[in-house]
Amino acid sequence: MLDTDNTARTQLIDPAQRVAEVLFGLIMVLTFTGSLSVADAGRDDVRVMLIGALGCNLAWGIIDGIFFLMSGLAEKGSGLRKWLAVRQAAGPQEAHRVIIDALPPKLAEVLEPADVENMRQRLLRLPEPPASVGLTANDLLGGLGVTLLVFLSTFPVAVPFIFMDKVQPAMRASNAIAIVMLFIAGWVYGRCIGRNSWLIGGTMVLLGVALTAMCIRLGG
Repeated sequence: MLDTDNTARTQLIDPAQRVAEVLFGLIMVLTFTGSLSVADAGRDDVRVMLIGALGCNLAWGIIDGIFFLMSGLAEKGSGLRKWLAVRQAAGPQEAHRVIIDALPPKLAEVLEPADVENMRQRLLRLPEPPASVGLTANDLLGGLGVTLLVFLSTFPVAVPFIFMDKVQPAMRASNAIAIVMLFIAGWVYGRCIGRNSWLIGGTMVLLGVALTAMCIRLGG
């Protein structure tokens, strides 16, 4: 809630975010493989496609990793401001409002005034908060993890084009791998949100195909 060390992020990348990063990487590489012409593409075209897909996913992986770190700093800064607001509040009622506003609505609804006051007292007993927030080793590892997820999700879809000489069989194998990966990502996401994993897996396949087609159509 008011933790500037961001202990909620001790699990470097939460499962839902892992799924999102894998989905992003898959869509990026599928825009490259989907742009190949089965009838006209040769080995040079495949090589250019692979270099483009790997380079693009690496670049976007780095950008996503930086955004992850920026988001972490913003979250920590928000926590520090709320912590300071509690300590500097003119009275208990003002501090209570800060604490309640920092909580998820459903959790805040079930708290009694005595519970909120207990939180305030415990926060006041904590050591003096830091003057500013910064990145930790866990944050940097999380940013690296985001980069690697986006980048490495390229490889399974690209592998058939590396080991198969003919474009058409490679395209079919690549698409089959992509469909399986999309379904697995949806299945995991379904478990994260407490929904039917099989249904969400199938929906993720349809969503991934639709988004890829949109990207190709728009020149992405």
